[in-house]
Amino acid sequence: MAIKITDECINCGACEPECPNNAIYEGAAPWRFSDGTKLNGVLDFGDGNVLDADEPQSAISDDVYYIVSDKCTECKGFHDEPQCAAVCPVDCCIPDDNVVEMEADLLSKKAWLHLE
Repeated sequence: MAIKITDECINCGACEPECPNNAIYEGAAPWRFSDGTKLNGVLDFGDGNVLDADEPQSAISDDVYYIVSDKCTECKGFHDEPQCAAVCPVDCCIPDDNVVEMEADLLSKKAWLHLE
């Protein structure tokens, strides 16, 4: 499953540079699929959802850092554990029970994000 940042976040920013997928953003900051990935141009998700990888997406949180679950792989294929959780001083990077993914799916997402 993806990782989420809870409201207990103190906005220290320690997690953001640790994410190998650039899935973590400061509160209120827009995000893009192309940020920190090799994705570019038109992305077709095969379900009728099509968008430009460089198009800014709305922030998920206005108040605290947030993780884009569509880009989060729990660091699978990069590290043995989610790096955001490893460096968080207040333990607010936790599994997101609303976004459950199997390891094979997370590795496929990693390959897609980085065009392996």
